[in-house]
Amino acid sequence: MQSSEEIPSINLSSQRQNFVNKQWLSIIILTKNEALNLPYCLQSLQSLNADIFIVDSGSNDQTVKIAEQYGCFVYEHPFENQATQLNWALENLPINSPWIMRLDADECITHELAEELKQVLLQTPQNISGYQVKRRVFFMGRWIRHGGYYPTWLLRIWRTGLATCEQRWMDEHMILSQGQTANLNYDIIDENHKGLSFWTDKHNRYAEREVQDLLSQVNSSKDSLLNNSNFIQATQRRWVKQNLYGKSPLFIRAFIYFFLRYFIGLGFLDGMEGLIFHFLQGFWYRFLVDAKIYEIRKQGSY
Repeated sequence: MQSSEEIPSINLSSQRQNFVNKQWLSIIILTKNEALNLPYCLQSLQSLNADIFIVDSGSNDQTVKIAEQYGCFVYEHPFENQATQLNWALENLPINSPWIMRLDADECITHELAEELKQVLLQTPQNISGYQVKRRVFFMGRWIRHGGYYPTWLLRIWRTGLATCEQRWMDEHMILSQGQTANLNYDIIDENHKGLSFWTDKHNRYAEREVQDLLSQVNSSKDSLLNNSNFIQATQRRWVKQNLYGKSPLFIRAFIYFFLRYFIGLGFLDGMEGLIFHFLQGFWYRFLVDAKIYEIRKQGSY
């Protein structure tokens, strides 16, 4: 799927007149001021005949209007963090479809994934309770293929009532209460259209949340995640982060991580856009987290 500079238009003639008549899949999207991203996301979902639930946390742009134009069900709820907001949605939205999908507002699905979902979900064996998909990240219009960024497998589709989101400030995952997972063949696309300034502001906020996780060492779902074979990849990444990266000296670890990712992980093959992305996300962001930790420790508040 290629990046596009044009915001997709809304084809009202293709909208379903009644969403609740075909309930084989419900999609939950959390939003706040996502008017630039949401049209891409919703346009990619049109062929699914799914119920789309928007949980908005106080947007003051055209987010809600866009969602309503696409026929989504819109709910308002104050935001605390991703996990809390998503679990509120799972507990309170009037979902009566057999399957639920989680999607971010800056994500969309490929046409191939849409067709795969329509074929696979309706004939899934009973022992399969969830599906993992690959996330394909675009940055400045370029697919970031290297540096360990693709493929990243994420549990995004599950049987209704059989999954919750682990309570973490960052890097939260869905946890199945029973059953096994299977992998889908096609991807979701992660591409934010708000520009570099928004991207850096967002990662500054992410850094604050990650500091809370690192300093408090709160991981309420750690045991369940480590004992759940469906999350082997996530468990391995988290083990490395906690036991190797987390115990390395502040600041030095950011240099080492960037070197491994950009040179050993071949991040340089992603071109100029890749250099910007891997440096900012793989070094600047990690260095910023360490700087915030250092500031807190210097102030004696931890």
